[in-house]
Amino acid sequence: MTTITYLSKKHEKLNIEKSFLEGKRNLTCKEITILEKNRNYCENWNNVYVSDEKDCFDAELIRDSRFEGFVIIGRLVYAKLKYHDLELDTGIVNSFIRNSIIGDDNVILNVSYMDNYHTGNMVMLFNIQEISCIKSSRFGNGVNRKDISEDTRIWIGIRNENDGRAVLANETMIPADAYIWSKYRDDSVLMHRFLELTDNVCKDKLVSYGSIGNNVVIKNTTLIKDAKIGDCSYIKGAFKLKNLTILSSEDEPSQIGEGVELVNGIMGYGSRVFYQAVGIRFVLGRNCQLKYGARLINSILGDNSTVSCCELLNNLIFPFHEQHHNSSFLIATMVMGQSNIAAGATIGSNHNSRSPDGEIIAGRGFWPGLCSDFKHNSHFASFTLASKGSYQHELDVQYPFALLLPGDTANSPVHIIPAWWFMYDMFAIVRNNYKFKKRDKRVVKIQNIETNPFAPDTMQETLKAVKKIIELTAANLSQLDASYVNENDSPDSLRQSAKDFLHNTKNEKFTLFDVQSQKKHGAIIYKPLKAYKVYRQVLKYFAVKTLMEFCHRNSFVALEEIILSEINLLPLYTEWVNVGGQVMPKKKLEKLISLIKEKKINDWEQVHAFYNEVQNNYDDYKARYSVEILEQLYSRSIKEFDNEIYSDIVDDVSNMSELMYNSSVESREKDFTDYYRCMPYDSKEEMTAVLGSIKDNDFLKELERDTKNFKKDLKILFKGLTL
Repeated sequence: MTTITYLSKKHEKLNIEKSFLEGKRNLTCKEITILEKNRNYCENWNNVYVSDEKDCFDAELIRDSRFEGFVIIGRLVYAKLKYHDLELDTGIVNSFIRNSIIGDDNVILNVSYMDNYHTGNMVMLFNIQEISCIKSSRFGNGVNRKDISEDTRIWIGIRNENDGRAVLANETMIPADAYIWSKYRDDSVLMHRFLELTDNVCKDKLVSYGSIGNNVVIKNTTLIKDAKIGDCSYIKGAFKLKNLTILSSEDEPSQIGEGVELVNGIMGYGSRVFYQAVGIRFVLGRNCQLKYGARLINSILGDNSTVSCCELLNNLIFPFHEQHHNSSFLIATMVMGQSNIAAGATIGSNHNSRSPDGEIIAGRGFWPGLCSDFKHNSHFASFTLASKGSYQHELDVQYPFALLLPGDTANSPVHIIPAWWFMYDMFAIVRNNYKFKKRDKRVVKIQNIETNPFAPDTMQETLKAVKKIIELTAANLSQLDASYVNENDSPDSLRQSAKDFLHNTKNEKFTLFDVQSQKKHGAIIYKPLKAYKVYRQVLKYFAVKTLMEFCHRNSFVALEEIILSEINLLPLYTEWVNVGGQVMPKKKLEKLISLIKEKKINDWEQVHAFYNEVQNNYDDYKARYSVEILEQLYSRSIKEFDNEIYSDIVDDVSNMSELMYNSSVESREKDFTDYYRCMPYDSKEEMTAVLGSIKDNDFLKELERDTKNFKKDLKILFKGLTL
């Protein structure tokens, strides 16, 4: 970097990039006289440079201020800057500025100490106690500077309180990056490469001075130290902002409010932190809110999340997380998004050893009920709804879309109803995709997010749950119906007999016992027959809808043998991973890891490009997986499907589609017809004024339209394959 050295009267060396002096000049004698008359002080006015444009520097606008070191001031002419109800004149008044560069048309009023900062244009700084930056600041990034010890990197201890899965933040980090870094800890080569990737992505972005972008407003703030503040940020009443990057732009402005303390972190574009919230060693995603005293410590929070009043320690949380209650906390977890933590849920610090090294892993859609607590280690399949209660033992809930209830006592089996959402709250689960897409306010979408409950990750879990029900049924078949059991049955024939039983029996009241679902005491599985049938319908619905979308994308009217042949030529992936919110084949993730270790991918932006490449082919991968699902359900190749099978698929999927719509309407109608729901209102008109009408529900209107179109397309989807 080209530098030029100047000497003060005391022969102090002052280094400055030559480019900063372009279009700048020394003060004239007249300007110095005006400045000193207005009670300004500088030991050496030769170290103050101003705009060289004609009539673009008015010394009268600087009053009662002190300058030290090397100071450059951009255009400064009389104007007014206004933001909301704050309106101030441009100028520098009652401030102390040292070794800083001021952009064009700034307001700097009552800034008690400003050292080593560069401001953009049209910046308003009002009532700030200190804003300063050391030359070795990392601005919240985990990068190591050459002049600093490796031991001083700031690590974020996600997922585990013992820091066994700690990662380094960087400005481009998304939950997918944090997931792969925290997951593959046994791969020492990969761990070293992640350090290199982080250094590579940050090395050209770190500078030796703090920065404030264009159109930034900061007022009534106590301390800003070692911070990089992006364009259009708005900061009011913050208490402490230190070692921080605030990502912000005109399209996605970020805001910080009263009493906020943020230390050692990255704040994402379009995010808002208000009302005494605290973040320490953190990454906050795009379009997130942290407010009302919330504490986010050693955690990474995914895009489109809102956290209020609660405490989050040592977590990796994927996008669309909601936690709004003062009495809830979340510790040492990986929650895979689209989650909602109810009031009183205390998830953490309940370990099974003397060391706080336990972890909880929850698939997307995790919803623990009021006043629920769990013991580490525990695992929950996607869209698990945990009823209110204290769960005293470790859990492994392998049934997606399930309701989990505590046992009758602390030392009894828990209760699980698989596929509960589809049986009893269809409105909520079907609305899920619509709801989250509507809430996605990101302008730039770096993290790919799967919001549909019907996706390869959940279908993979559903297939496993179907097999689990078959296995448990096979183990208890002699008690359920001895006529299906022969003395010399092999395990395979016994499983087939269990399937036959599940398809033929009308006994819906039997239960199963799953010893693995809870340590020591297991779980009672309720309604396994209905769950088995619903799961199969869900799988068929996903497969058919995915194949229908494949036809629409490729302008096919219906499936034909040649189209199926094309689909079968696509790569088949049967193992899927939720990577930070993006669902991708496990083999693709393994390929990414290989490319990183082979040094064919060398920074995080290239990693993100790989994610996008996988996402671009995601729909095709789903289509191939859909064929595989149908083949598994019918235990034969799709080439062997006949009219009877296709008719069975159409009937099941049509029924599922109707059930989704009708149940959603019925579920919503209860809000308008149930006696207790109507009780607060003296008239129907009052209720309508408060709640609106079911006829005005945008989601139900869209669902009705989509259901009609779906059933219309379903009638012709398999026409080219039937005899």
